[in-house]
Amino acid sequence: MTKKTKTMDEIFRKDRDYRFFEIEARSADIEGGGEELYVEGYALTFNEPTVLWEYDGVEYKEQIDARAFAEADMSDVIFNYNHGGKVVARTRNQTLSLTIDNHGLYIRARLDGTDEGRKLYQEIRGGYIDRMSFSWVTASNGSDYDATNHMRTVRKVKKLYDVSAVDIPAYDTTSISARSLVAAEEKIKQAAQAAEKRKRLLLKTFC
Repeated sequence: MTKKTKTMDEIFRKDRDYRFFEIEARSADIEGGGEELYVEGYALTFNEPTVLWEYDGVEYKEQIDARAFAEADMSDVIFNYNHGGKVVARTRNQTLSLTIDNHGLYIRARLDGTDEGRKLYQEIRGGYIDRMSFSWVTASNGSDYDATNHMRTVRKVKKLYDVSAVDIPAYDTTSISARSLVAAEEKIKQAAQAAEKRKRLLLKTFC
């Protein structure tokens, strides 16, 4: 039976947020021979605006508050490839560590435990794969939007699902997120226009 290849729509779920960051490969000698193979880097940095999308000359941005992960569920986060490959590290067996500091969220994944992990490490080290992506869900009412500065601030992450090494982010998730910001901004404008219209009608009624 032919194995079906997942489409990008199937890999990147629309109920989660994804962001892309650089990743580095490092190794350490094991006593008695062999190597421990690690990939690591900051998955995200706090309070640094990232441009998600530019539309009609306007940049729509997002930043992550330094307290956003304070109550996030990170009990079982996995590391894989393109959000759909076999798991090569995870927090539950302590081959993936996540550290929150003043700068951001730092990850370190040990990949020498599986054939797939060792292969992925070599591809990262060789520069064939040089990005990683996180997927998460923002808590209900866990973000706010500043329409004046076109800035979304994530203040509370509900759950962190996975860290993934990615090649080319072929699926434009950032554009999808930014279009939701445009829609939110339009709703704010429409609400303001409706309020102004009601105000004018009331003035006419009582004048």
